[in-house]
Amino acid sequence: MARPVIVTGFEPFGGEKSNASWEAVRLLPDEVEGHPIHKIKLPVVFGASGDIVEAAIRELEPAVVLSVGEAGGRTCVTPERVAVNRMVARIPDNDGAQPQGDPVVEGGPDAYLSTLPLDDAVSAMSAAGVPSKVSDTAGLYVCNQVMYRVLHAVRSCGLKIPAGFAHVPYTPIQTVSKPERASLSSELSSAGLYSILITSLA
Repeated sequence: MARPVIVTGFEPFGGEKSNASWEAVRLLPDEVEGHPIHKIKLPVVFGASGDIVEAAIRELEPAVVLSVGEAGGRTCVTPERVAVNRMVARIPDNDGAQPQGDPVVEGGPDAYLSTLPLDDAVSAMSAAGVPSKVSDTAGLYVCNQVMYRVLHAVRSCGLKIPAGFAHVPYTPIQTVSKPERASLSSELSSAGLYSILITSLA
């Protein structure tokens, strides 16, 4: 059987009842190009979220790792270019932690670059009718921490695979009380994630 693909999304946080990342991830099919898709819902918690995805990488030795987060205010699916070794929380995580400058991995590199085929992925998403562009910052919250931990684990395991992170906008239902914010349907966001996986496996 082909090696699995790991795709992660997040639980709700910040008072929201849903998280656009998980809504998109859960709509993905069970496999892509013959590779089983292993979907993981992560807690919005510094440390624990990274531990979970790192353990999955070590256990499954996947062909691709794509972690996904929600970025309210963004207008399109944005694969991220870089993760930095720093955690700064504007609001507490779901366990109440609020780091202010701590490293993600003590002694780790200052940053990791995504190994996803970013430009090809954006082209594929555009061809599929999904608005997208590459982003140069994953922020400094739990999303960045997970992206950094993913890339650190992939390197530590000696895996030469596409791995990285993408943000998706709010879903329409999340913007009912904040109509000034952009949104994208879960179906379109999920189609964008599928395009990223297809290009990563090409």
